[in-house]
Amino acid sequence: MDLRFLTPLRPEEQLAQGLPEAAPMAMADRVRFSEIDILQHVNNKAYLDWFEALRVHYYNTHFRHHFRGEAEPRHVVRNADIHYVKEMVLGETYLTTARVLSFRRTSYTMEQQIWSGDLRARMVGVMVFRTADGSAGHPIPDSLRQQFVELDGATEES
Repeated sequence: MDLRFLTPLRPEEQLAQGLPEAAPMAMADRVRFSEIDILQHVNNKAYLDWFEALRVHYYNTHFRHHFRGEAEPRHVVRNADIHYVKEMVLGETYLTTARVLSFRRTSYTMEQQIWSGDLRARMVGVMVFRTADGSAGHPIPDSLRQQFVELDGATEES
């Protein structure tokens, strides 16, 4: 199976690349020269860029339509915990994945991973919806909450 780059991968494509289970969102890419540091491996900042790119794509394709007809809220990273598991090098092909683990009234916790044959990095972050002017928390619409459960297998926290 040919690997499609920078395009959401179907579950069977993810599994064919060795992921232990398919994620609701996954895309493939290849390490570029500009992402390499003086030690000839991927700079830590590149992982953050990869996580952000997939998270934005996931938001645009799966979240944004839940806010139609209202002022779109701000969507911000409250905090993120990153575990760098194994280095990566120039030309290596990788998959970045995303899944919502849990949610509350105005926030959710997302897990993202980077795979290249095996797990290379993992990030767990708390994302928060704020009103359009940023002055207060914005409730997650019921339709998006339901999607978190059905698509991601997320659980509601109290």
